[in-house]
Amino acid sequence: MTVVDPLEMCDRVIDAARKVEPAAEVAVSTVVGPDTLTRFAGSFIHQNVAEHQNAVLVKVVLDGRAATVSTTRTDDEGVERVVRQGVDAARLRPADPDWPGLAPAAPVAAAPWDDATASATPSDRAAVVRAFVDAGDGLEAAGFVSTSGQTMAFANTAGQRVMSRSTKAAVDGIHRSGAGDGSGRHGSARLADLDGRDAGARAAAKARGQDGAIDVEPGSYEVVLEPACVADMMLFLRAAGFNAKSVQEGMSFVHLGEQQFDESVDIWDDATDPRTVGHSFDAEGTPKRRVDLVKAGVTCGIVHDRRTAKKAGTESTGHSIGDDAIGPFAANVFVGPSQAARARTRTRAELIASVGRGLLVTDFHYTRILDPKTQVVTGLTRNGVFLIEDGKVTKAVKNLRFTQSYVSALGPGKVLGIGSDAQLLAGSQLGNGSHVPSVHLAAWNFTGGARG
Repeated sequence: MTVVDPLEMCDRVIDAARKVEPAAEVAVSTVVGPDTLTRFAGSFIHQNVAEHQNAVLVKVVLDGRAATVSTTRTDDEGVERVVRQGVDAARLRPADPDWPGLAPAAPVAAAPWDDATASATPSDRAAVVRAFVDAGDGLEAAGFVSTSGQTMAFANTAGQRVMSRSTKAAVDGIHRSGAGDGSGRHGSARLADLDGRDAGARAAAKARGQDGAIDVEPGSYEVVLEPACVADMMLFLRAAGFNAKSVQEGMSFVHLGEQQFDESVDIWDDATDPRTVGHSFDAEGTPKRRVDLVKAGVTCGIVHDRRTAKKAGTESTGHSIGDDAIGPFAANVFVGPSQAARARTRTRAELIASVGRGLLVTDFHYTRILDPKTQVVTGLTRNGVFLIEDGKVTKAVKNLRFTQSYVSALGPGKVLGIGSDAQLLAGSQLGNGSHVPSVHLAAWNFTGGARG
């Protein structure tokens, strides 16, 4: 049965819970709306997938004993059943001494929403696919175009009762030549903002540029990293770094108040910025707000959920993802120049022109963190790495492995330039993506080449 009014659904669950167990603390969230995908391969669309989400998540707490249950049934019998399951499960759980209580009532901001994206048809997405494919001018293309329009509601017995609507669209694909692949991607809250031709042209240029790829010796190279690489860096920094749980457990690189990054760098999280996507409150019902993480290179903030905030004697920043094992997560990260460096941003071409000898890296592949404390990550460049000589891209370079501390690479004196090409990359991993530019870094440690 379709949920017509998500907030009404939350109220029904709470009313049912009060009848079953009046003393229970209860929090309910619902997510309703379409999640659609158009896949293409061999330059042809081969699949359209549509899922209408209709999920209800219920958290029941009895004297600090918490249990979470879920259902997709929204009829009266389904509601009563999920409530009884939650109450029965909570009675069996041990008491949680760190239970922070429910989020109090507080207003939330509006999230980016676009009617046309929420109601996008396969034909609408196919137009973006067509533009991507045509930009390859005969190259073989593969990838996807996705759209979603979610309505999320939350209510609890502490009086919080809020709703948020959010849309998201993304194009992510490759063009393939005989020598290799090239990727292009873009994300937005609006399908109309996606430029399939631009993404396809970027992918095609990288693919065609793979001809005659050479080996280079492992070592430390000056690099220009395109936004996809910077987004990968931010994924690890926010998951295991700016996360208050990691800080409290001594597993984070973060030292608040220290100059851990180059003075030209600002990093912040802001779900209320119209350039990003996602909802305006977190899984606990706390309103999201901007949090400055790095200001002019100085690490100045971390994100909290209610549990870590209670331990730290502060307030939640609205960054719960509903998983205490992971902790709070900065889901809407931005990277940009500090105030002093804003006048010195450069185009991608200008960043490349400032390199005497180095590498242009357009994408990372199969990255894995080796040490969360130092943010040492290993991964591959796979396709789309090029040699820069005297400020010009000269040759494609074969696959390289790197082993590099992401924090060290962005450290004081290491960031030689920040691009003016920031874009939203909204992937399928945790969070709503990163809004990031290209960067010119003094050194990147490549530990192996195509020959090992």
